[in-house]
Amino acid sequence: MAPHSIRIFADDAAVRHVGEGLLARTLPKAEWTHEAHLAACLWLMRERPDFVPERDLPGTISAYNVAAGGENTDHAGYHETLTQLYIKGVRAFAETVPEEAGLADAVNALLESEIGDRNWPLCFYSKDRLFSVEARRGWVEPDLAALAD
Repeated sequence: MAPHSIRIFADDAAVRHVGEGLLARTLPKAEWTHEAHLAACLWLMRERPDFVPERDLPGTISAYNVAAGGENTDHAGYHETLTQLYIKGVRAFAETVPEEAGLADAVNALLESEIGDRNWPLCFYSKDRLFSVEARRGWVEPDLAALAD
């Protein structure tokens, strides 16, 4: 499989645009990319201490999906295991980034890391398990490799 090119964020304002658009449910659907998911997550962790991603991101993404014209079904839309896995990965990555690092710099470094790779979840999950209805609807434990604590 050929790797995807990474959509780098030009500046902090571009990251905030994605995060704020997610929360307001105004982000154009075409801008809700893999990179945008990770950027919004890191922005929330760094700049919104009132927002607890593990608790609040599921409802936020689900509501955004509907507002953007999508659905949350057994085969499309919100995916609980992927969301919680990436929250764990982004949180672990964020702990390695100096506080003085700019937001866009931190997000771009995340996107260029192994966690930013679209196939990173497949280090822990078989495709069958990860893309099952059970994994979409709730957290399922990895079947290939354990997650680091």
